[in-house]
Amino acid sequence: MPYLKDHVILITGANRGQGKAIAEYLAELGGVVIVGARHYKNALEAAEEIGNNRAYPVQLDVTKEAEWKTAVEEIVTKFGKIDVLVNNAGILQRKPFTEITTAEYLELIHVNQIGVFLGMQSVIPHMEKQGKGAIINNVSISAFSPIAHSSIYAATKASVVAMSKAAAVELGPKGIRVNMIHPGGIDTEMATNGEGVPEYYETVPLRRIGRPIEIAKAVAFLASDDSSYCTGTELVVDGGMTLGNSEE
Repeated sequence: MPYLKDHVILITGANRGQGKAIAEYLAELGGVVIVGARHYKNALEAAEEIGNNRAYPVQLDVTKEAEWKTAVEEIVTKFGKIDVLVNNAGILQRKPFTEITTAEYLELIHVNQIGVFLGMQSVIPHMEKQGKGAIINNVSISAFSPIAHSSIYAATKASVVAMSKAAAVELGPKGIRVNMIHPGGIDTEMATNGEGVPEYYETVPLRRIGRPIEIAKAVAFLASDDSSYCTGTELVVDGGMTLGNSEE
């Protein structure tokens, strides 16, 4: 089991869904989880639910550079360090290619792409001083295996892959590891729209949709020293979805 005792871990979009599952699991492993959310009230509520003095709330709209600066400075002032950044916040837009507006594309770029960029820039100086750090970008199998009506989502995710790999090359000599997780379908509101699990998931090789805890466990591995020789790694957690249909 990964060892995360007293690791200070900032997780974006951590007040619900996948982000909250990551925060809860890393706290169970001994980490001090910083719950980042666009609205402070939501961050506070999630941190209180996680409890046990293992969670701390911060207001963090990932598209706003000033909020990144304030949040990271607050964390370093309070805890003296920042060991791990989990860039989890993201939004999905599914729409036919010819119907997508420029405004919709820019919204996804700001959250899914620039939000990751700003987060990495914010924590790198502190990790460089420490001589050690782990950045985990929660991406998507859409980065390399997109589905219909997801062109702008796929584009932003593919951009994060390229950025992560380039950063891994640059930051490795400084002791900072940059890795990626590519979830397939996971049982969160983003995947199901609150309408139940689509029958499609009965056809993937493992015959089910993924669970948020399964992504959280992958994050824990990349956050811990168990993955000390991994950087630029792309960890696919998709139940075999990208391998093909398992129906006979």
